[in-house]
Amino acid sequence: MIIINSPSTNAYFNIALEEYLLYKYPTETIFLLYINAPSIIVGKFQNTLAEINLEYVKDKEIKVVRRMSGGGTVYHDLGNLNFSFHTLLGKHDFMDFSTFTEPVLNVLNKLNIPAKLEGRNDLLVDCKKFSGNAKLARNGKMIQHGTILFDSNMDILSDALKINPLKYKDKAVKSNRSRVINLKEYISDNTTVEDLKQALIDEMISKNDHAALYHLTEEDFLEVEKLVETKYSTWDWNFGFSPKYNFQNAIKIPAGFIEIHLNVVRGGSIEEVKIFGDFFASKPIEELEQKLIGLNHNEQEIRILLETLDLTSYFGKVTVDEIIELFK
Repeated sequence: MIIINSPSTNAYFNIALEEYLLYKYPTETIFLLYINAPSIIVGKFQNTLAEINLEYVKDKEIKVVRRMSGGGTVYHDLGNLNFSFHTLLGKHDFMDFSTFTEPVLNVLNKLNIPAKLEGRNDLLVDCKKFSGNAKLARNGKMIQHGTILFDSNMDILSDALKINPLKYKDKAVKSNRSRVINLKEYISDNTTVEDLKQALIDEMISKNDHAALYHLTEEDFLEVEKLVETKYSTWDWNFGFSPKYNFQNAIKIPAGFIEIHLNVVRGGSIEEVKIFGDFFASKPIEELEQKLIGLNHNEQEIRILLETLDLTSYFGKVTVDEIIELFK
């Protein structure tokens, strides 16, 4: 078994690292641990915009990253420890989450935390969730990874994932917001998330013959950074990859009431637009609708278009900032 303690807290890097290891080590068993600075990790089959509070996330400069596996959206910060097991596909039942959560539970139970696996893939203590787990199969291997809420900022977690469910209609996988808890409440104040990480490393070394720590090389870093640049830090992957969805929003501004409906296809491109309201326009609103078709449902891209137009001819006295609110 190869044990890797990622030296990075960059979520783009660590999620890319999982994919990199999948192909660098096609047969080896790997145990990876990492901690991310504030970030939101979205399941592969989710509509990112429907899972996050976009304005809050942008204001707090929280990274948003889509992972390779399915499941729901989770929040990471420096008080959240993440673990990832890579094994050969076929050696274990794909739907069995117990095998690779058992080492985590063993460590926590030794620390007198009454944690246990509940349902399909959640770890709970006193009926409150502190860990969600997800899986994927690719390249002949299986990855099971999960989170451990140790000392996360629960206020930011709640606000970052607070969305308006009326804006989006789609068939994407939705996150189930469970009651969550930090394990810090059950453990000595002197114990840190780094202590927990070391306890997990010690557990894996003691229970697996020939287990050894591996330190990422300069070549590893360069290859992972290539994945970050071409995939994991891009809008196309983190937002545009979302399944097809319908979006609607409305604003009330001095110029009047304005409502917008978008059909957005996979890839993030706007396919249909309808704008309604009681505003006064000197130009047909259908002209603006047509200009929006083909753009990505991306605030920056839409803003660039709006700044080239005389919006007063469509809505009366308005600003770009007011109209851009329709698309959020």
